[in-house]
Amino acid sequence: MLQFSKRLVPKGIKVTLVLTRFLSKSITSPALNINLATISDGFDDGGTEAAGSSEVWLTTFREVGSETLAQLIQKFSEAGDPVHCVVYNHCIPWCLDVAKRFDLLAAAFLTQSCAVDCVYKLIHEGVVKPPVKEEDGVLRFEGLPPLTAGDLPSLVSDVGSYGAVLDALVGQYENIKDADWVLCNSIYELEPEAANWLSKKVPNFTTIGPTIPSMYLDKQLRDDVDYGFNIFKPINEPIKNWLSTKPNNSVVYVSFGSIATLSPAQMEELYHGLNNSNHYFLWVVRKTEEDKLPQHCISPKGLVVSWCPQMEMLASPVMGCFLTHCGWNSTLEAVSLGVPMVVMPQWADQFTNAKFIRDVWKVGVMVGGDDEGGLVRRGEIERCVKEVMEGEKGEEMRRNCEKFGELVKDAATEGGSSDGNIRRFASSLIRAVKF
Repeated sequence: MLQFSKRLVPKGIKVTLVLTRFLSKSITSPALNINLATISDGFDDGGTEAAGSSEVWLTTFREVGSETLAQLIQKFSEAGDPVHCVVYNHCIPWCLDVAKRFDLLAAAFLTQSCAVDCVYKLIHEGVVKPPVKEEDGVLRFEGLPPLTAGDLPSLVSDVGSYGAVLDALVGQYENIKDADWVLCNSIYELEPEAANWLSKKVPNFTTIGPTIPSMYLDKQLRDDVDYGFNIFKPINEPIKNWLSTKPNNSVVYVSFGSIATLSPAQMEELYHGLNNSNHYFLWVVRKTEEDKLPQHCISPKGLVVSWCPQMEMLASPVMGCFLTHCGWNSTLEAVSLGVPMVVMPQWADQFTNAKFIRDVWKVGVMVGGDDEGGLVRRGEIERCVKEVMEGEKGEEMRRNCEKFGELVKDAATEGGSSDGNIRRFASSLIRAVKF
């Protein structure tokens, strides 16, 4: 959302980024030319963890968030600086109801891939009925490649204790027809079939991705070199010094994002798999996960850090491979920068992203677990890393990644599909406000 905001400011649109009060306390470096404001999710001191469950947090956020968002809109109006449009995260569609209560324009912002949005739309239409199981065989739907249960978002095949999250993701379609625009953080050229299907099903749907810093794409925004704020403290110099001694395409970058957690047993298997691959590796392990590392986790080939600037790392010529949970942002970053992947999906949309990475775009391989608990053994990790880093298959993945990376950059460049869609959105918003 912040990156999208940066694209709007040069087009004459004043942007205020609205965060929960709890999240705002973690922001250390807000982007220039974008104002910040806050609403409450009902848990100002602890966020989602204080809620105790996703269901409680989502329900409370709907109640308290609706009220505090309305208060914020009213505050702007009384100050002579009225809001004209609300762009809202698709997981909180009640924002659309609040916007329409004030007769404002509204745009839904879909943060996941077109393919994943297709799956949730199919559930909303009753075509797909969770839980989907492997015995259901190969599933075929317009706009999507053949899928099995394991290729669907995990919430669809194993609802478990996350029924409220699935309801929220499917529930984005309950009122979406009332949105003036539906903006998806994807690229038409990456998912043309899925995007075309959604365009038929969802009024005013368009793609505006990838929402990553401009200097890694089209370079239209010369100051846009990072995401604009960090929730972790950067520690760049030691990493840069270590990387400076490594040859091009020689390092495996390993990160599972800011949410995914691995078991101690999986951390040990991962460490030994990386070490046994005989390739250099840079492994990001959050401080909250460091106690899971195996004892004596020291390798002449590896560097373990608690945080690093991911885009900068992936853009480095020394990076030969990205071992990732394949969250959508990480996937877009890797494809944009031409870095092939070893994917180890953990939850939610990551399994569908992995399907596209391996079978549709052919820019990576996916590890396989060898038991009911899904533990990925060190030998499998070693094999997959070597497959990407060595030999003809790895070269083919790299060529494919470079090809799709160029498509993504072209989409974001002036005259490209995403750039054009953002310009049309900005122009139509300005026209609507004037008249």
